[in-house]
Amino acid sequence: MTPAPLSDADWPTEIDDLRDGFAGALNVYRTMAHHPDLLRAWAPLRQHLVRDSALGPERSEVVILRTGLRLGSSYEWAHHVSRARALGMSDDRIAALKTMPEGEDALLAQAVDAILDHHRLPPDLERALTAAIGTRAVFDLIATVGFYSVLGTILMTYDVPIDPAIARELAENPL
Repeated sequence: MTPAPLSDADWPTEIDDLRDGFAGALNVYRTMAHHPDLLRAWAPLRQHLVRDSALGPERSEVVILRTGLRLGSSYEWAHHVSRARALGMSDDRIAALKTMPEGEDALLAQAVDAILDHHRLPPDLERALTAAIGTRAVFDLIATVGFYSVLGTILMTYDVPIDPAIARELAENPL
């Protein structure tokens, strides 16, 4: 039987402190709660990559959206379309990630593609990224692709449903 997102009643007591924060807010983390030790270990890296990344919020969303798209994770795509819109990114900019965007977004999308296709950044792309966004941001880009690849694999393995508020938002305002 596929683990479904845990309800509050079934939430593991050893991670009770996480339920009222990020972990209780989304189906992906309610599904990961089937493995409390993993979810607890996940929290600090999630904090860094989602909130404190050297990429900054918009670049992070570009990287996450492209990663979700390339993985075929409808959950990640939907949730991060919503987050990108909340940051003020236009629908045209978001939709461009389905093919190949222009400017810096293209550089970021090429990096995601290289990491997923070849598991590395070729030297010329790494140099261009470093010049454009800095060394720390390049490390965070690589880590973000890895993090969301794992998350996307969990989402698709367990067929985690898109959270109702996000599903409603995208039904009312499709991309």
